[in-house]
Amino acid sequence: MNTAVASLSKAQQDERYRVIFAGICALILTVGLARFAYTPMLPVMREQAGLSHLAGGWLATINYAGYMSGALLAASIGDLGRKFVLYRVGLVVAVLSTTAMGLTDNLWWWGGLRFVAGFSSTAGLLLASGLVLNWLIRQGHRPELGLHFMGIGLGIVVSGVAVAAMADWLTWDRQWLGLGALGLAFFVPAWRWLPAPVTVQVAATRAAPPPEAPGRRWMWLLIGAYFCAGFGFVTSATFIVAILVKLPLLAGKGSWVWVIVGLAAAPSCFVWDRLAVAVGHIRALMIAYALQIVSIVLPVLTEGAGLNVLGAILFGATFVGIVSLTLTLTGRHFPANPAKAMARMTLSYGVAQICAPALAGYIASTTGSYRGALILTAIAMLAGMGLLQALLREERRGVRRA
Repeated sequence: MNTAVASLSKAQQDERYRVIFAGICALILTVGLARFAYTPMLPVMREQAGLSHLAGGWLATINYAGYMSGALLAASIGDLGRKFVLYRVGLVVAVLSTTAMGLTDNLWWWGGLRFVAGFSSTAGLLLASGLVLNWLIRQGHRPELGLHFMGIGLGIVVSGVAVAAMADWLTWDRQWLGLGALGLAFFVPAWRWLPAPVTVQVAATRAAPPPEAPGRRWMWLLIGAYFCAGFGFVTSATFIVAILVKLPLLAGKGSWVWVIVGLAAAPSCFVWDRLAVAVGHIRALMIAYALQIVSIVLPVLTEGAGLNVLGAILFGATFVGIVSLTLTLTGRHFPANPAKAMARMTLSYGVAQICAPALAGYIASTTGSYRGALILTAIAMLAGMGLLQALLREERRGVRRA
């Protein structure tokens, strides 16, 4: 009898790991390859395919516009069955759009492919996370997504290693074909091991009334701070490799810099969660913003390879944490309807991701350097820290009034 129970428990645990692994594979495919492989491929495409600074920035902007479109569509669908269908469509689109980047050198086609690749990334970031959480809840497991979001950092590592491994023996177009073929390895478990959702029936209980939601000023301060974080994230995520490969000691090693970013990002959500418990979510966010500012200004201040690699590590260690902390903070303050509040935050972050790459590309094409774009990005992040400080004061006033 005890053996049967233990066997059943092990089987349940094995299924839990398969479902979580499916979500991780979805993130690696739709975010790491379809969306973020463009970062280490950007200098390769500029050198071999004649992609200009300005065009490179616009392609990144179009990619984030696709992500925003997918996020808005996903947010408008309430039925889990339809979300599951959209999730699987996103997996297919991720493989096809990545592969097709190597089948054309037409800028307009590239723009369309980057748009649908961005659209597909919502399959991993939004849809897979919700589906995995739904499965964990209905199976009686602890509803945690820390392991799932490791897929973001791991996806960066996979794309960086893949581009670095292909750089010396494949042209830019064949590298995209190789990335598409690699995507199939993650497509299969992401498709097969994430089961169709089942509606969770929640028993009626006499629960305590939810806490009062914060005022409009609190919400707008957080929205503004998150907009600044989106500006900081997308500039570094899009151009960090292109910036660092210009340094003498890092020439030809851009893809490995991207791998370092991913290795720093993979475990970061756990570290920031612990820090938030110790010092509070807003203070933890301010620390993350400050460290990301350091990562942004290091390429401006020095050409030393060691310090610039440190900047890449700091960027990787902070951007996932900022997203995780902000959305957790939002959900805790709006327990009655967290989805609506989080949608506002996602929109703010997404608008910054649409504007910043094109602006950075324009500055780089005008000045011949990314320094001006990095300085502007650091100023935006400083403004975000100021908004977080105002948010902290707003919370203190709310506590005193209570």
